[in-house]
Amino acid sequence: MDACDELLELITQAKEHLRYYQELGLTHVGAAEEKPPVKLSPVVEQAVISALPPAAVTLASSNAPSIETVAPPPAEAVETTPAMNTKDQPELLSLFDAPAAPAASAAAPTANKTLEDIRRDLGECQRCKLWTTRTNIVFGEGSPRAELMFVGEAPGADEDATGRPFVGRAGQLLTKMIEAIGLKREDVYIANILKSRPPGNRNPEADESKACKPFLLRQITAIKPKLIVTLGNPATQGLLETKVGITKIRGEFQPYPRFPGIYVLPTFHPAYLLRSPDKKREAWEDLKKVRAFLRGEITL
Repeated sequence: MDACDELLELITQAKEHLRYYQELGLTHVGAAEEKPPVKLSPVVEQAVISALPPAAVTLASSNAPSIETVAPPPAEAVETTPAMNTKDQPELLSLFDAPAAPAASAAAPTANKTLEDIRRDLGECQRCKLWTTRTNIVFGEGSPRAELMFVGEAPGADEDATGRPFVGRAGQLLTKMIEAIGLKREDVYIANILKSRPPGNRNPEADESKACKPFLLRQITAIKPKLIVTLGNPATQGLLETKVGITKIRGEFQPYPRFPGIYVLPTFHPAYLLRSPDKKREAWEDLKKVRAFLRGEITL
C-alpha cells in the first residue's frame, strides 16, 4: 500500500468514527486515559484537516492534533425520551444498600376498625414489660354492637389463665349484676384498660397503662356504646383521666369528652363488693340507673 492509499484509509476511518459518535449523540470525545500525542507528517496532517467538517474538529496544534468538539445533530433529528415520573422510577440501590423502609402510613392506629382488626393490630403485644410475665392477653369479649360496656382496670389470675375478662369470683358476681338488669353477658361488652395481668395483681404502672389504653379507646370507637360502666376507682380515674375518687362520683353520669354522646357511670368493682357486701345495695342503685338509661327513662 503506497502513501496515498494509506492516507485515504485514514480519512475513511476518521469519518466512520465521527459518524459513530454523532449517532450516539456525543458532543465531546475525550480519551479514557492520557496517551502521547500522535505525530503526523505535514502532508498527512493537511489531508486529514481538509477531509473533516470544519465545525467538527479543532486541532490543538500542528504537532498534537486532538478531537475536541463534535457538532450535535440538528434539533429536529434528536429523539427525546419524556422524563420518567419520580413515582414511576424504580428504587436504585447500591450493591450493599438495603431498600429504604416504607413511609409511615398516614392512617393513625386509632382509626375506626372492627374489633377483629384491633385484636390483630395488638398481636402478641410487647409494648410494655408485662408481656414477660403474662400467660394470655385478655382483649375483651361481648357484642360488637353493645349499647352497654363494662371496663375494669386489669386482668386477674383467672383471666390471665383463660384469656377472658371477669371469669373469676368477681367475674361471676359481675355476670349476676348484668343479669339483674335484664341482660346477658353476650349482650354487653367487657374489657379492661390493661390487656395483660400485672404480677401479683399489683397496680399498673404509668407506662403500662399508656401502652394499653389506646387499644381500649379503639374498642370504644368500634363498638360505640351508649354507656360505659367503670368498675372501681382505678378504672374510673384511668378512663376519665381524673383524680376525683369514685366515692364522689359513683352513680353519677359523666359525659365522656373523648367520645361526645357516650356517658360513663362509675360504680364499685365486683371484687370490692365481695370484700364489702354492705356496698352491694349502693351498687344495685347504680345498676337501676343503668337499666333506666338504656330503656330511655333517663335522658341526659
